[in-house]
Amino acid sequence: MLTFTCLGAAGVWMGCSNQAGPRFFRGFLSELARPIVKPDHRPEPGRWVSNSLTASWLGHSTVLIHFYGVTILTDPVLYPRIGANLKIGTVGPKRLVAPPLGPDELPHIDLVLLSHAHMDHMDLPTLSHFDSSTKVVTAKHTSDILQRTRMRRGITELGWGDKTMVATKHGNVQVHAFEVNHWGARWRHDKHRGFNGYVVEREGKKIIFGGDTAWTSTFRPLRNRAPYDLAIMPIGSYKPWIKCHCNPEQAVSMANDAGAKFFLPVHFNTFALGRERRSEPLERVEAVLEPERLALRQIGETFTMN
Repeated sequence: MLTFTCLGAAGVWMGCSNQAGPRFFRGFLSELARPIVKPDHRPEPGRWVSNSLTASWLGHSTVLIHFYGVTILTDPVLYPRIGANLKIGTVGPKRLVAPPLGPDELPHIDLVLLSHAHMDHMDLPTLSHFDSSTKVVTAKHTSDILQRTRMRRGITELGWGDKTMVATKHGNVQVHAFEVNHWGARWRHDKHRGFNGYVVEREGKKIIFGGDTAWTSTFRPLRNRAPYDLAIMPIGSYKPWIKCHCNPEQAVSMANDAGAKFFLPVHFNTFALGRERRSEPLERVEAVLEPERLALRQIGETFTMN
């Protein structure tokens, strides 16, 4: 009888408590039956040409870029869930929208660009699909996480202000890391890990990948090397996390500070990480950004610039 009483009390606690553990458990259970919606668009990288900049949003902060012949993938996350990888599978938030391309449907990736070690940006199940021919640029003190992947010998760590020339079989790409306003710990104890934004340059063209960031003035010095053809910027998860995630107006402002021509919004409408409405981030971007500068709006859409 005592056992049943204890189990009943535990069930009430799990069902009613507002502590993080019970809230996470209730959220996990509520998502089990929810379907993941198929995207309305599907990129066709086999048709992309090498004399242009082409980018397709695969969800969250994952963007597939064909950069004048070199194929780049930012923060690859292509599985149904993000979170801790346990023996029973990945335990964490479930996707709202499926990726338009799965890991086995990607073209060969020349370069993986990792902004920081958070599990919604550095996803080991996805990263395990790439072999030793794929190079990696990542933040300081994060390469140890990748040592069980086949890419472990092609990793370059960058700190703020560092740059490197990445040689691939399809050409060279220069990557420059700059400071953003975020944090890098994968777990609570590893606060030493770095976090970056990047400028990627090739054939005289430049792309900004903002990674994850709250509002910061560190985009302003980038204008010294402007113009930038495209800024990939996070616009979601700002409620209530405004201290580590910018809101849409701030994202546009930072891209403008840098001198970016086109704006590609990410970090929204893929996982329910913030408390804002799903449509709110894009609506707020559209209210402050000139329509002709918005590179795309939905997962799976493709932007091309010759």
